[in-house]
Amino acid sequence: MAVNGRDRVDTPKANGQVVADSDNSLAPGVPRDPEARDGPSAPLHAHEALSVVLQIRDGELCVLLWRRALPPCEGQWSLPGGRLTRNESLGDSIRRQLAQKVDVRDLSHLEQLETRSDPDRDPQRRTLATAYLGLVPADIDPVVPSDTGWHPAADLPPMAFDHACIVRSGRRRLRAKLGYTNVGFALAPPEFTVSELSGYYRAALGHDVAATNLRRVLLRRGQIEETGRSVRSGRSGGRPAALFRFRAHELEVTDEFAVLRPPERN
Repeated sequence: MAVNGRDRVDTPKANGQVVADSDNSLAPGVPRDPEARDGPSAPLHAHEALSVVLQIRDGELCVLLWRRALPPCEGQWSLPGGRLTRNESLGDSIRRQLAQKVDVRDLSHLEQLETRSDPDRDPQRRTLATAYLGLVPADIDPVVPSDTGWHPAADLPPMAFDHACIVRSGRRRLRAKLGYTNVGFALAPPEFTVSELSGYYRAALGHDVAATNLRRVLLRRGQIEETGRSVRSGRSGGRPAALFRFRAHELEVTDEFAVLRPPERN
Protein backbone atom coordinates (compact mmCIF):
# COMPACT_ATOMS: atom_id res chain seq x y z
CA MET A 1 0.00 0.00 0.00
CA ALA A 2 1.33 3.45 -0.87
CA VAL A 3 1.02 6.53 1.36
CA ASN A 4 2.10 9.90 -0.12
CA GLY A 5 4.10 8.11 -2.78
CA ARG A 6 6.01 5.89 -0.32
CA ASP A 7 5.51 2.26 0.63
CA ARG A 8 3.70 1.74 3.88
CA VAL A 9 4.60 -1.12 6.18
CA ASP A 10 1.90 -2.21 8.60
CA THR A 11 3.69 -3.48 11.69
CA PRO A 12 1.56 -5.72 13.94
CA LYS A 13 1.58 -5.02 17.66
CA ALA A 14 0.89 -7.44 20.50
CA ASN A 15 -2.72 -6.29 20.92
CA GLY A 16 -3.55 -6.93 17.26
CA GLN A 17 -3.50 -3.28 16.22
CA VAL A 18 -1.31 -2.08 13.38
CA VAL A 19 0.75 1.10 13.03
CA ALA A 20 2.07 2.68 9.83
CA ASP A 21 5.81 3.02 9.32
CA SER A 22 6.78 5.16 6.35
CA ASP A 23 10.39 3.82 6.17
CA ASN A 24 10.48 0.50 4.33
CA SER A 25 14.15 0.03 5.30
CA LEU A 26 13.08 -1.06 8.77
CA ALA A 27 12.04 -4.63 9.42
CA PRO A 28 8.66 -5.07 11.09
CA GLY A 29 8.90 -4.65 14.84
CA VAL A 30 12.44 -3.16 14.77
CA PRO A 31 12.59 0.19 16.62
CA ARG A 32 14.19 3.16 14.86
CA ASP A 33 17.77 3.88 15.88
CA PRO A 34 17.90 7.52 17.06
CA GLU A 35 21.50 7.72 15.83
CA ALA A 36 20.67 6.46 12.34
CA ARG A 37 21.64 8.80 9.52
CA ASP A 38 18.04 9.60 8.66
CA GLY A 39 16.80 9.59 12.25
CA PRO A 40 15.27 12.69 13.80
CA SER A 41 18.33 13.37 15.98
CA ALA A 42 20.96 12.66 13.33
CA PRO A 43 23.14 15.70 12.48
CA LEU A 44 22.58 17.21 9.06
CA HIS A 45 26.17 18.46 8.92
CA ALA A 46 29.52 18.45 10.67
CA HIS A 47 30.74 21.42 12.69
CA GLU A 48 34.37 22.38 13.15
CA ALA A 49 36.19 25.05 15.12
CA LEU A 50 39.13 26.85 13.46
CA SER A 51 41.59 29.40 14.80
CA VAL A 52 43.36 32.34 13.17
CA VAL A 53 46.34 32.77 15.52
CA LEU A 54 48.30 35.95 14.75
CA GLN A 55 51.61 37.25 16.08
CA ILE A 56 54.05 40.01 15.14
CA ARG A 57 57.30 38.21 14.28
CA ASP A 58 60.38 40.08 13.05
CA GLY A 59 58.26 43.12 12.27
CA GLU A 60 55.66 41.19 10.23
CA LEU A 61 52.15 40.00 11.03
CA CYS A 62 52.21 36.18 10.84
CA VAL A 63 49.59 33.45 11.09
CA LEU A 64 49.99 29.95 12.51
CA LEU A 65 49.31 27.20 9.93
CA TRP A 66 49.72 23.42 9.77
CA ARG A 67 50.26 21.22 6.72
CA ARG A 68 47.58 18.64 5.99
CA ALA A 69 48.84 15.06 5.74
CA LEU A 70 45.62 13.45 4.47
CA PRO A 71 43.09 14.21 1.73
CA PRO A 72 41.24 16.29 0.91
CA CYS A 73 43.73 19.08 0.20
CA GLU A 74 46.67 16.86 1.14
CA GLY A 75 49.91 18.83 1.42
CA GLN A 76 48.22 22.22 1.62
CA TRP A 77 48.32 24.51 4.62
CA SER A 78 45.33 24.99 6.88
CA LEU A 79 44.23 26.67 10.08
CA PRO A 80 44.54 24.78 13.36
CA GLY A 81 41.24 23.25 14.39
CA GLY A 82 38.97 20.28 13.95
CA ARG A 83 35.55 18.74 14.51
CA LEU A 84 33.52 19.29 17.64
CA THR A 85 32.97 16.20 19.73
CA ARG A 86 29.52 15.27 20.94
CA ASN A 87 29.79 16.80 24.41
CA GLU A 88 31.90 19.95 23.96
CA SER A 89 31.11 23.58 23.29
CA LEU A 90 32.78 25.66 20.61
CA GLY A 91 34.98 27.34 23.21
CA ASP A 92 36.06 24.01 24.70
CA SER A 93 36.69 22.59 21.24
CA ILE A 94 38.93 25.41 20.03
CA ARG A 95 40.99 25.33 23.22
CA ARG A 96 41.44 21.58 22.86
CA GLN A 97 42.42 21.93 19.20
CA LEU A 98 44.86 24.76 19.94
CA ALA A 99 46.48 22.84 22.76
CA GLN A 100 47.65 20.33 20.16
CA LYS A 101 49.41 23.06 18.14
CA VAL A 102 50.45 25.81 20.55
CA ASP A 103 50.46 26.29 24.31
CA VAL A 104 47.13 28.06 24.88
CA ARG A 105 48.68 29.92 27.80
CA ASP A 106 50.60 31.89 25.17
CA LEU A 107 47.36 33.38 23.82
CA SER A 108 46.77 36.85 25.22
CA HIS A 109 43.38 37.21 23.53
CA LEU A 110 40.81 34.86 21.96
CA GLU A 111 37.46 35.83 20.44
CA GLN A 112 34.92 34.34 18.06
CA LEU A 113 35.45 35.64 14.54
CA GLU A 114 32.83 34.26 12.12
CA THR A 115 30.90 31.20 10.98
CA ARG A 116 31.07 29.90 7.41
CA SER A 117 28.33 27.70 5.98
CA ASP A 118 28.90 27.43 2.22
CA PRO A 119 27.50 23.98 1.33
CA ASP A 120 30.49 23.27 -0.94
CA ARG A 121 33.31 24.50 1.31
CA ASP A 122 34.24 20.90 2.15
CA PRO A 123 34.25 18.49 -0.83
CA GLN A 124 33.57 15.46 1.35
CA ARG A 125 30.51 16.52 3.34
CA ARG A 126 28.52 19.53 4.49
CA THR A 127 30.65 21.21 7.17
CA LEU A 128 30.02 24.39 9.12
CA ALA A 129 33.10 26.20 10.43
CA THR A 130 33.22 28.63 13.33
CA ALA A 131 36.48 30.56 13.36
CA TYR A 132 38.21 32.25 16.29
CA LEU A 133 40.82 35.00 16.35
CA GLY A 134 43.73 34.43 18.73
CA LEU A 135 46.63 36.80 19.43
CA VAL A 136 50.10 36.02 20.78
CA PRO A 137 52.40 38.74 22.23
CA ALA A 138 55.50 39.59 20.23
CA ASP A 139 57.96 38.78 23.00
CA ILE A 140 57.41 35.03 23.18
CA ASP A 141 58.25 32.20 20.80
CA PRO A 142 55.73 29.36 21.23
CA VAL A 143 56.89 25.80 20.68
CA VAL A 144 54.91 24.26 17.80
CA PRO A 145 54.93 20.78 16.19
CA SER A 146 57.07 20.00 13.15
CA ASP A 147 54.07 20.14 10.78
CA THR A 148 53.13 23.62 12.01
CA GLY A 149 54.74 26.97 11.29
CA TRP A 150 54.34 30.76 11.09
CA HIS A 151 53.64 32.36 7.70
CA PRO A 152 53.27 36.01 6.65
CA ALA A 153 49.57 36.82 6.79
CA ALA A 154 49.93 39.02 3.71
CA ASP A 155 51.69 36.32 1.65
CA LEU A 156 49.93 33.04 2.33
CA PRO A 157 51.02 29.68 0.87
CA PRO A 158 48.48 27.50 -1.01
CA MET A 159 45.74 26.87 1.55
CA ALA A 160 43.01 24.29 1.99
CA PHE A 161 39.29 24.92 1.70
CA ASP A 162 38.33 28.57 2.40
CA HIS A 163 40.98 29.07 5.06
CA ALA A 164 42.75 31.89 3.19
CA CYS A 165 39.49 33.86 3.27
CA ILE A 166 39.19 33.24 7.00
CA VAL A 167 42.74 34.55 7.54
CA ARG A 168 41.80 37.72 5.68
CA SER A 169 38.74 38.07 7.91
CA GLY A 170 40.99 37.79 10.95
CA ARG A 171 43.31 40.51 9.63
CA ARG A 172 40.34 42.82 8.97
CA ARG A 173 38.97 42.21 12.47
CA LEU A 174 42.33 42.99 14.08
CA ARG A 175 42.80 46.16 12.04
CA ALA A 176 39.33 47.39 12.93
CA LYS A 177 39.70 46.71 16.64
CA LEU A 178 43.07 48.45 16.83
CA GLY A 179 41.14 51.59 15.91
CA TYR A 180 38.55 51.60 18.69
CA THR A 181 39.75 49.18 21.39
CA ASN A 182 42.88 48.48 23.43
CA VAL A 183 43.55 45.15 21.67
CA GLY A 184 47.13 46.26 21.08
CA PHE A 185 47.85 44.84 24.54
CA ALA A 186 47.56 41.36 23.01
CA LEU A 187 50.28 42.06 20.43
CA ALA A 188 52.82 43.86 22.61
CA PRO A 189 55.09 42.62 25.40
CA PRO A 190 54.39 43.77 28.97
CA GLU A 191 56.63 46.84 28.54
CA PHE A 192 57.69 48.66 25.37
CA THR A 193 58.89 51.94 23.96
CA VAL A 194 56.55 53.99 21.81
CA SER A 195 58.82 53.31 18.84
CA GLU A 196 58.45 49.56 19.38
CA LEU A 197 54.68 49.87 19.78
CA SER A 198 54.36 51.85 16.57
CA GLY A 199 56.20 48.99 14.83
CA TYR A 200 53.62 46.48 16.08
CA TYR A 201 50.77 48.70 14.90
CA ARG A 202 52.49 49.20 11.55
CA ALA A 203 52.80 45.45 11.04
CA ALA A 204 49.18 44.79 12.01
CA LEU A 205 47.63 47.70 10.11
CA GLY A 206 49.74 47.43 6.99
CA HIS A 207 50.65 51.13 6.83
CA ASP A 208 52.98 53.58 8.54
CA VAL A 209 52.08 54.73 12.05
CA ALA A 210 53.88 57.77 13.43
CA ALA A 211 55.17 57.05 16.93
CA THR A 212 54.45 60.59 18.18
CA ASN A 213 50.84 60.53 16.99
CA LEU A 214 50.28 57.01 18.31
CA ARG A 215 51.58 58.01 21.75
CA ARG A 216 49.28 61.04 21.84
CA VAL A 217 46.19 59.06 20.76
CA LEU A 218 46.69 56.11 23.11
CA LEU A 219 47.46 58.36 26.09
CA ARG A 220 44.35 60.42 25.38
CA ARG A 221 42.24 57.27 25.23
CA GLY A 222 43.73 56.02 28.50
CA GLN A 223 45.12 52.84 26.93
CA ILE A 224 48.79 53.17 27.88
CA GLU A 225 50.78 54.70 30.72
CA GLU A 226 54.43 55.29 31.54
CA THR A 227 56.13 52.75 33.80
CA GLY A 228 58.61 55.25 35.21
CA ARG A 229 61.48 53.29 33.67
CA SER A 230 63.48 53.84 30.52
CA VAL A 231 65.95 52.11 28.24
CA ARG A 232 69.14 53.41 26.71
CA SER A 233 68.99 54.86 23.26
CA GLY A 234 70.80 53.22 20.38
CA ARG A 235 74.29 53.86 19.11
CA SER A 236 73.30 57.36 18.01
CA GLY A 237 72.90 58.38 21.65
CA GLY A 238 70.22 60.78 22.79
CA ARG A 239 67.78 60.70 25.65
CA PRO A 240 66.78 57.33 27.14
CA ALA A 241 63.48 56.06 25.74
CA ALA A 242 60.61 55.86 28.22
CA LEU A 243 58.95 52.49 28.77
CA PHE A 244 55.17 52.20 28.55
CA ARG A 245 52.60 49.50 29.30
CA PHE A 246 48.93 48.95 28.59
CA ARG A 247 46.75 49.83 31.56
CA ALA A 248 44.38 46.89 31.01
CA HIS A 249 44.94 43.39 29.65
CA GLU A 250 41.33 42.64 28.85
CA LEU A 251 39.53 43.96 25.80
CA GLU A 252 37.97 47.39 26.29
CA VAL A 253 36.25 49.76 23.88
CA THR A 254 38.01 53.09 24.33
CA ASP A 255 36.63 55.07 21.38
CA GLU A 256 33.74 53.42 19.58
CA PHE A 257 33.79 55.87 16.67
CA ALA A 258 37.54 55.92 16.09
CA VAL A 259 39.62 54.40 13.31
CA LEU A 260 43.36 54.45 12.66
CA ARG A 261 43.65 55.56 9.05
CA PRO A 262 46.63 55.33 6.69
CA PRO A 263 48.57 58.57 6.29
CA GLU A 264 47.41 60.76 3.44
CA ARG A 265 49.61 60.83 0.35
CA ASN A 266 50.60 64.15 -1.15
